[in-house]
Amino acid sequence: MAEPEFTATGVRIGRRLRSLTRAGQVRIAGGRLELLTSYGREIDSAPLGEVRAGKPWFGSDDRATAEVDGRRYLLRLGGQGGEPGGEDTGPGVARRFIETVRRATGRA
Repeated sequence: MAEPEFTATGVRIGRRLRSLTRAGQVRIAGGRLELLTSYGREIDSAPLGEVRAGKPWFGSDDRATAEVDGRRYLLRLGGQGGEPGGEDTGPGVARRFIETVRRATGRA
């Protein structure tokens, strides 16, 4: 089975009430999830086996949560558009992110 790959740019990444970046990047490649700032600096990363993804109880369709090694991040995906070239943008990106993580970890 091929490794699932996912890239989203222009992602707002936050922890609790604190915004970590307003134009970050979420990348899944090589069996790892990486949360990056707009400058490409790593916020957090982990093997997909240690990541849980889901939908928050509140908010719109462009939001998802990612729990990485016990740290919960709120992701706002798909609002800004992004660079062309295979990256996921637009509505439904949060759903595709959650499905990609669940499929890779066997929790589908």
